[in-house]
Amino acid sequence: MKRESEDALVELRDVLVETYAVNDAMNQQLLRHLDPRAWRARAPEAQGRGGRTIAAIFAHLHNSRLNWLKHNAVYLKIPAPLSPDRCTMKQAATALSKSAEQCLRMLTDALSMEEGRRVKKFSRGSWTRTWPAGGTMFAYMFSHEAHHRGQILMLAHAVGYRLPPAAWGVIWQWDRLWKERGFETRPR
Repeated sequence: MKRESEDALVELRDVLVETYAVNDAMNQQLLRHLDPRAWRARAPEAQGRGGRTIAAIFAHLHNSRLNWLKHNAVYLKIPAPLSPDRCTMKQAATALSKSAEQCLRMLTDALSMEEGRRVKKFSRGSWTRTWPAGGTMFAYMFSHEAHHRGQILMLAHAVGYRLPPAAWGVIWQWDRLWKERGFETRPR
């Protein structure tokens, strides 16, 4: 019975790590299909009041990952931050790919049952409490990015550059995303 429980935990860890990897594939899909004119556009109602651009949202996603890495996986190399005001779409795609890979390493360690695991806590920054590393850590990281993907889709529509169904629709085609990421199994 103990072996079955351990196998179930290993499978759960693998599924969560795969899901986070597919999470970045969703971000990359949006970047590939985004009209470049939407990159720095501001929603009409935000004119003169600030509000993030799509560029700033993608920079925020990457820079949040760097914060998580800095606070929780100091042993990993932390990629360079993105400037929300100066980064290009290509720079954002490259940076997000690098930070996703490091976050995958951090999550793999955090969700490990190994005694020597290095990620035992999850700090989102000095502004809030530290949590134990684990499922909640994954859920926070994934939901944070899903929230901002929704903002990106809405903002692109608001500024007149709605993403085509091929872009927003594929983020719900998990079987396809799993396959594109090279995973041998489908979502489980």
